[in-house]
Amino acid sequence: MLSINDFDHIYVHRQYVDFRKSINGLSIIVQEEMELDPFSKCLFIFCNQHRNRMKILYWDNSGYALWYKRLEKEKFAWPKHETKEVITITTEQLEWLLKGYSFWRMKAHKKLQFDNVF
Repeated sequence: MLSINDFDHIYVHRQYVDFRKSINGLSIIVQEEMELDPFSKCLFIFCNQHRNRMKILYWDNSGYALWYKRLEKEKFAWPKHETKEVITITTEQLEWLLKGYSFWRMKAHKKLQFDNVF
């Protein structure tokens, strides 16, 4: 079993996905719609239209693995106003997403870079 930290990147497919799709259908979405390599050492995250189910796909050197989470009463916070179809998130953000936090609206302070003290 791999840890979230074992992956190079974590990608979120912003558009909702028909959850009748399984490994084959999701891997095609990764390759054709997301224009990413489905065999890379990355996690690919998908959500259904009701936002109560999430699938995470990854290649495990010998085959695909698929994680599935279904919420009984709540909904996943999903990016609505993002302009990009594919969003890269951190491992920390994935943990927040799985716990139900809506980090999409949160903004950190802008990074400042100075050349002089004056």
